[in-house]
Amino acid sequence: MKKVSIFFICLSCFIGSQAQKNSVLEPNDFAHYPEYFNSVDDAPIKTLISNSDSWNWMQENIPWFECPDEEIEEIYYFRWWVFRKHIKKTPSGYVITEFLPEVKHAKKYNTIAAASGLHVDEGKWLKNRDYVADYLKYWFSEDGEPRHYSSWFATSIYEYCTTIGNYSLAENLLSELAGNYEEWEKSNMHESGLFWSYDDRDGGGHSISGSGLRPTLNSYLYSDAIAISKIANRIGNNGLSKKFKVKAEKIKTLVQDKIWDVKDEFFCTLPLEKKGDEIKTYNHREVSPNRHVRELYGYFPWRFNLPDKGYESAWEQALDPDGFFAQYGLTTAEKRHHLFMKNRIKRCQWDGSSWPFASSLALGGMRNLLHNYNQVIIDKGDFFDLMKIYTHSQHRTLPYGESIPWIGESLHPDSGIWLSRAIALDMNIDKVARQYWKDKNQAILRGKDYNHSSYCDLVISGLVGLEMKEDGSISVDPLVPEGKWDWFALDGIQYKGKTIAVVYDKNGDKYGIHKGLSILVDGKKVAHANKLEKITLEL
Repeated sequence: MKKVSIFFICLSCFIGSQAQKNSVLEPNDFAHYPEYFNSVDDAPIKTLISNSDSWNWMQENIPWFECPDEEIEEIYYFRWWVFRKHIKKTPSGYVITEFLPEVKHAKKYNTIAAASGLHVDEGKWLKNRDYVADYLKYWFSEDGEPRHYSSWFATSIYEYCTTIGNYSLAENLLSELAGNYEEWEKSNMHESGLFWSYDDRDGGGHSISGSGLRPTLNSYLYSDAIAISKIANRIGNNGLSKKFKVKAEKIKTLVQDKIWDVKDEFFCTLPLEKKGDEIKTYNHREVSPNRHVRELYGYFPWRFNLPDKGYESAWEQALDPDGFFAQYGLTTAEKRHHLFMKNRIKRCQWDGSSWPFASSLALGGMRNLLHNYNQVIIDKGDFFDLMKIYTHSQHRTLPYGESIPWIGESLHPDSGIWLSRAIALDMNIDKVARQYWKDKNQAILRGKDYNHSSYCDLVISGLVGLEMKEDGSISVDPLVPEGKWDWFALDGIQYKGKTIAVVYDKNGDKYGIHKGLSILVDGKKVAHANKLEKITLEL
């Protein structure tokens, strides 16, 4: 893939200092989306930003996106419509929730750390910076409990700061981030040097592999160590920077040496019931066949740019119908395994169900694979096709046949039925219903508008390919294959006081700007390529 680098050293010569409004898209063209979403929503739980206020909130906050695929465009706006429901104002500032109803396993203000990184992936694109900044500060306040689930806070903070072009939040929280990492070492580091995690606290309970030395927490903390090292370097704390760089390198080596299964060509969990248990062998062939399995977690290392070149063969499983590929989303365990979806009696089962949480991280890993690795296993068409499946899965068919946008906990990969509802309602398993809900209708609330995954970020940073870099430059590397779309536009991205737009117009007659791919800053075209290829713009 040819890369085009275009440098504009003195943009101020022709661009005003104040960010302008949208350059290309008219927000009113998308007003029908929240109007429709509101019409099929009974809004049983009161939220800070009500349905009636959702359109005003969207106009004030979200980047606008347009493409020829009606389903992708609709779900893009649906996910922003759902996201604002989870914004809460508290005495500690804004927080972002996972569930709309109160749940017993949540912490103060109904917060849960498990999907916090995905909340930041989405929220970092909003114009109101307070939502994410307050949320991140909350976790390191007296009220926050950042380690009650596996998480990647240092990475999230660093990526958020990179996206907005301001690292003050990361620099101010450096001490807390380093302290949080060291607490993880005290509580979860195994004698092997790898981190042990309980599968339920990884946000993925009742998996086939179970607890152990997993690709999940080890990838998160590798990335956090890299982020802490970079933040320390920014403020001139060379000792701390070097210390955490060494920690990251050690984890990376151990993950590639121990967690990588050479025969299965995959990052697989080494099962271990307790952190203090001894690993008798690192030979994956000696793990019980009831616990040894390829799981979607094995792609998480790429989301955090951990693997060196040479492990890309693992991605063949994402396209294999006997691996993870399914009609309604990537499965959490390989379909060929003899325990695939065998135990259907609990809500939170990761033995094969398709979980948007896991799909988000796997697709984020695939995005990074395509952007950062030179390989031939996966191409743009594969990413595009899996995004189409992920998009299509985010629907629910009503009893009278209408299909409406929907995001829940997990779904059946072959039928598309949302399982948190099905187990208690559609499948009418009374025993399970009585165990989890006093009233079966509570299942509707728990499994509705679930904020445990990302989507808008995958459109922005994946399909459109927009990424802000640490050096202040902007990269656009679309993962839309040539010939799939004749046009698309992303508008209203705020960066360093400027408004950024990305426009692709194959023939030049849709937007009247230029044939090909263009970057606009405050309405001015400042970079261009004749086709869908990488553009780097240095501001």
